[in-house]
Amino acid sequence: MSLTDPLGDLLTRIRNGQAASKQSVKSPASKLRANVLEVLKREGYIRGYTQAEVRPGVSEITVELKYYEGRPVISEISRVSKPGRRVYSGITELPRVANGLGISILSTPRGVMSDAEARAQHVGGEVLCKVY
Repeated sequence: MSLTDPLGDLLTRIRNGQAASKQSVKSPASKLRANVLEVLKREGYIRGYTQAEVRPGVSEITVELKYYEGRPVISEISRVSKPGRRVYSGITELPRVANGLGISILSTPRGVMSDAEARAQHVGGEVLCKVY
């Protein structure tokens, strides 16, 4: 099955998994999904993720969700730049999520990174999603 928005699908799987108090969720693998999950892991929003080959040529990512005192660590995760409407941001107008408590994940010429890392490297790019 072909998806129009694979990253949106991953974010929805994470959102639904946490609403159902699941320990982990599975998703088809791709480089973009793995890079976004790496940023979420680095920022402490998920425990981790593993990538396994289901059959030759088909990989799957298992995302280990994180909870604190029984509540999901991610209270809101949403897609910003969508296939029908791309959202780009320069270094001066990078959005702050929840007054700096959350993060934006960007796709930049230097790779996928959080808004804080983009500010430190002085680079802008496409705003993929916001997490709080």
